[in-house]
Amino acid sequence: MDIKSPSAKVLLVSACLIIVFAGIKAASVIMVPFLLSAFIAIACSPLINWASRYKIPRALSVTLVILFILIIGFMLAGLVTQSLTEFRQNMPQYTTQLSGEFAWILEKLAVLNINVDQSLILSYLDPGMAMSMATNFLAGMGNVLSNLFLILLTVIFMLFDAESMPKRIHVALADPEMQMTHIDRFLKSVNSYLAIKTLVSIGTGTFIGVWLYVLGVDHFLLWAVLSFLLNYIPNIGSIIAAIPAVLMAFVEFGFATAGLAGLGFLVVNTVMGNMIEPRFMGKGLGLSTLVVFLSLIFWGWLLGSVGMLLSVPLTMVVKIALESREESKWIAILLSSDVDKPLYNSVSEKV
Repeated sequence: MDIKSPSAKVLLVSACLIIVFAGIKAASVIMVPFLLSAFIAIACSPLINWASRYKIPRALSVTLVILFILIIGFMLAGLVTQSLTEFRQNMPQYTTQLSGEFAWILEKLAVLNINVDQSLILSYLDPGMAMSMATNFLAGMGNVLSNLFLILLTVIFMLFDAESMPKRIHVALADPEMQMTHIDRFLKSVNSYLAIKTLVSIGTGTFIGVWLYVLGVDHFLLWAVLSFLLNYIPNIGSIIAAIPAVLMAFVEFGFATAGLAGLGFLVVNTVMGNMIEPRFMGKGLGLSTLVVFLSLIFWGWLLGSVGMLLSVPLTMVVKIALESREESKWIAILLSSDVDKPLYNSVSEKV
């Protein structure tokens, strides 16, 4: 087979990609902490740069950022542990309340000559489902954070190295001007995306927590934290975050409160996702909705929970890399939502 033929090139590239992805999957134990460290460092670098403008020593600013990350991490760990303890203590009460709610529903169905076995329904709708959905996701994050010391060390070295890294890349690359343009645009785009997404996620988690507290739903802080984290997952993250909170509201108070809880999630995510976020991100990241959804599935399969959280930035990396070469630019166009505008301009120009 002629290696220069288009079909041979496609087969060769496909084989290389399969080998690369298989290697990443096999080395996920190493890759996941490294990627998480890289994006934490990118997200923190604006704070370090801002501090340097005010003549704050880099060592001091990096130390303060690392301390802040540690405090937030320990607070989240304490919150999850406390919520799990309280849930186990209240489990008999939740089971009794759920049985009462379904007894009323089954009575209404019996009037319509629809007979359903209550024990069968309860076996599928276990009250523990609400907590397990939250803890399964947080457990995936916790497995990564078990390497917390390694992640923090990597972040520290990256933050200290960030100042000299552009100069070294300029020297190392054969065509530094073109490559650095792509790298600079990528870093600016990722910084803007993470900053905007973090602020929107904080707002989403705060409003959800306050709303559930007003409704009297147990573990409202846990559901608020889950809403904050899952808001980084595009398209379906907010839906996943709503399920355990609404189910818990139903178990405790019935259909009316569950409906109000669901309405709160709908209003908050509609306002934040369709009004606030697009106002600052412009038309978006230049990625089509289908590509965003497929990237969520792919990176989640490849890297687990962290891959889902980083699916959009990782896809941005791939798209910018494809745009940098004429032979692969057509693939970048297929990934785009707007062929007339590069993905990195849509965010960075708005900020």
